[in-house]
Amino acid sequence: MRSTLVRIGIPILLRAPVTNSVFLVPTLVQRFGGAGLSSSVCDRKFLPENSRNRVQHTTRGFASNAVFRTMTASKYQVVERGAPNSTDYRVYFKNENGQSISPLHDIPLFANDERTVYNMVVEVPRWTNAKMEISLGEGLNPIKQDVKKGKLRFVANCFPHHGYIWNYGAFPQTWENPDHLDADTGCKGDNDPIDVLEIGSRIAKRGDVLQVKILGTIALIDEGETDWKIITINVNDPVADQVNDIADVETVFPGLLRASVEWFKIYKIPDGKPENQFAFNGEAKDAAFATKTVAETHRFWQQLVNKEVDNNGISCLNTTVDGSPYLVANDAADEVFAKSSTGGNPEPVSETLDKWHYITLK
Repeated sequence: MRSTLVRIGIPILLRAPVTNSVFLVPTLVQRFGGAGLSSSVCDRKFLPENSRNRVQHTTRGFASNAVFRTMTASKYQVVERGAPNSTDYRVYFKNENGQSISPLHDIPLFANDERTVYNMVVEVPRWTNAKMEISLGEGLNPIKQDVKKGKLRFVANCFPHHGYIWNYGAFPQTWENPDHLDADTGCKGDNDPIDVLEIGSRIAKRGDVLQVKILGTIALIDEGETDWKIITINVNDPVADQVNDIADVETVFPGLLRASVEWFKIYKIPDGKPENQFAFNGEAKDAAFATKTVAETHRFWQQLVNKEVDNNGISCLNTTVDGSPYLVANDAADEVFAKSSTGGNPEPVSETLDKWHYITLK
């Protein structure tokens, strides 16, 4: 997917627009070009070497602006453990009574009785770079930073974007079953809760639990696995009433869908990976399709937490799921939290935060 990479290490005096809710998207339609996904993409981990001449890549300096904060959201509280910017850092969740809970299992998927509003757990606030995610293998499933080769992982700044361009997170009580072959994509699930992009104007905080409505979805194929990205908006956003389906996104946020597909196509290229691929030629599916997809992953989660299928290394410890073999008393959950690390050795600020990459898809 890439030709020779041109790296220009020129520092520039810019501050990242972390408080600006305007989406930084290109004005040229040609920036959003790209080939569609063939049916064989699920059968291969990487694209052929000779196809890498489609991408031109330049690296430049970018000012660092990483911020770590403690926050509370709705009726849930978050508690940080371990030193920030270390491999010991964790964000645990407690309910309104101060009891330890799992954000994956104990926060309901649905936020209203009509099942039209969903709870979203924010892992990565907009404009930030740290690749934070719900830890599947640890008891109570705290949020932690992904680690690669012993180092904390950050996503690169790919022009014109700074870090993540939406509030990024997951729906609780969902699971993309790695043993299930998706009929629409022809690929199996990625063993994670389903990912969520929240496109409203507010920059959320790590650990926020937002109430969102589903607008549509795009289907990333990540190294041969189906990785759904559900597009949502906070129901309290000023324009939420104007955005009810995928067509409304293009009307109210012109260019955002194209920018989102481009972001996922290029964000791994600075790490030496090929361009990511999409099902449906990168076209977004509507709210009805996305709602059906989420419902299916919710059913998979129910099978998981009720021990009807192998847990695939996922900790299913919970305090609220009636009938679950993994259900534990509150004091047992609190004990798991109490044993978590309070130390850690902070790493130096990653050079990823100080660079931006110009990548052109041809």
